[in-house]
Amino acid sequence: MPELPEVETVRRGLLPVLEGARIVRAEVNRPDLRWPFPENMAARLEGATVTALRRRSKYLLADLDTGETLLIHLGMSGRMQISGDVIGSFHHDHPAAQKHDHVVLDTEGGARITFNDARRFGAMDLMETAAQDQHWLIRDLGPEPLGNAFNEAHLIAAFKGKRSPVKTALLDQRIVSGLGNIYVCEALWRAGISPLRQAGRISAARVAKLVPIIRDVLSEAIEAGGSSLRDHRQASGELGYFQHTFRAYDREGSPCQTPDCTGKIHRKVQSGRSSFYCPACQR
Repeated sequence: MPELPEVETVRRGLLPVLEGARIVRAEVNRPDLRWPFPENMAARLEGATVTALRRRSKYLLADLDTGETLLIHLGMSGRMQISGDVIGSFHHDHPAAQKHDHVVLDTEGGARITFNDARRFGAMDLMETAAQDQHWLIRDLGPEPLGNAFNEAHLIAAFKGKRSPVKTALLDQRIVSGLGNIYVCEALWRAGISPLRQAGRISAARVAKLVPIIRDVLSEAIEAGGSSLRDHRQASGELGYFQHTFRAYDREGSPCQTPDCTGKIHRKVQSGRSSFYCPACQR
């Protein structure tokens, strides 16, 4: 499932062709993906201009001049593909339609944005822009990890008295939004904190140090175009390459790369997800 860096990478790739563009044609090729598409979605998109393209947690948000916002969730295999006579490196002829091209948007400038999703775990919805904070996918989200609201005081307060493992706490989207399994594993390795440790039993000083570490991991991943493990591609079609710098995630049995540590990376399943960590130096 794409995490914050992958979604932010896609957003940045779409910006040159979608923000400020007028949608002259919208094609919706099926009634649903993970959930049903909103009623008359194609008609509500056609003629609308995208005034801003944003990200909230793992969702793309395209604000329209009609007063609505298009929410896009990539799911496990969703891709936003760009083609047409457009600026920059995205100068490609429109490819032949593919089986899993579920939504196609043509802009006045000649760009085509195709949402392709083989597994159909993605989603799209339309909501009133003024009421977007009440949307059921957004209303309970915690602060953005790269924003000012995610700070040492917030995380210390959120962890206070928590008996759940710190890994579980950081994956709780109500505490901090956008984090997923990969980047939590990497951040906890850098912080020297075991994913098994109870969140409420970590000292305030160590919790505070997690905040800049999480920011650094996410920022580095965004600059690398995200992590391409199975399906993720940037809007240009290129793969991300942050997976080549993993220090903990998916490195079971490999020597720990913490200086002077002689341990090896272990794997343990927590709440149905694999945690990768070094039991020798992560406490």
